[in-house]
Amino acid sequence: MAAPLPPPRVVCLGNVVADHVFRVMDIPQPPAKIAARSYVLNAGGMAANEVISVTRLGGRAHFWGRVGDDLKAPLLAAALEADGVKTAGLKRVGGGRSPVSAVLVDRHGERTITGFRGADLGIDPGWLPLETLVGAGALCCDPRWPEGVAAAAAEARRLGIPVVLDGEKSETRLLVDLVPRVDHAIFSVTGLQNFAPGCAPEEGLRRALASGPVKLAAVTRVEKGTLWLAPSMAAPQEIPAFPVEATNTTGAGDVFHGSCALAMAERMPIEAALRFASAAGALRARDGTTPYRAMVEAMLAGK
Repeated sequence: MAAPLPPPRVVCLGNVVADHVFRVMDIPQPPAKIAARSYVLNAGGMAANEVISVTRLGGRAHFWGRVGDDLKAPLLAAALEADGVKTAGLKRVGGGRSPVSAVLVDRHGERTITGFRGADLGIDPGWLPLETLVGAGALCCDPRWPEGVAAAAAEARRLGIPVVLDGEKSETRLLVDLVPRVDHAIFSVTGLQNFAPGCAPEEGLRRALASGPVKLAAVTRVEKGTLWLAPSMAAPQEIPAFPVEATNTTGAGDVFHGSCALAMAERMPIEAALRFASAAGALRARDGTTPYRAMVEAMLAGK
């Protein structure tokens, strides 16, 4: 009997952030001084949440990104490695300062984030181990390091590897440049508004498809579900949201993207991949932590 094939490998490129998470009753207007109900230090950031979702859902995952040479750098690497993520592509930049954020989560699970995106980390992607993309099932990128996305997406496209872009809120010029470079552009509501200012969601998705050889344009709308459009479709279709009571929405969109990238690597049809990702994102919002495969499959089965 032939040995079973290993799980697909997904490369996630972008930000890893030291998230200082404070749970509070309410998020006040300034000036204010309040006591937190709890506190935890996590490895967060879009690509970091994405890569952890890949390993927890049964895939193999490599992280590519940059940190400084400060005290946070080894803690962030260790947090990724604790979830089985390979970090050979995590570059520690001399003189750089790692990204950090303060996250306030209120009793309803809504959050306010103050983020520092790091400093002196460099933009040159020349050190990226692009040769190791061979054999990967998917590449998932966030827009925080556009030069890195451009280099990695070009190599992935040459190799025929699907590229998923986390179209989160960013400068319009960055999204306009990055979307044509990828296969699957999945936006947040604000990200789609940044990409196509003044456009209704359907028109924004059509603009994304028209910008290049994009195979899927979608927008996640939290409890309203996900709207998606492919080149062969006359009109967008909707993936309904899974109804949950949110306790912490931080990272739910990131988990959606990482889960979708894994589903693409597993060669799921687009609609099934989006539904799989919706379940994973809903569980993250409900529990405040990234789910494992059995939990997602149970939700998909209605259990």
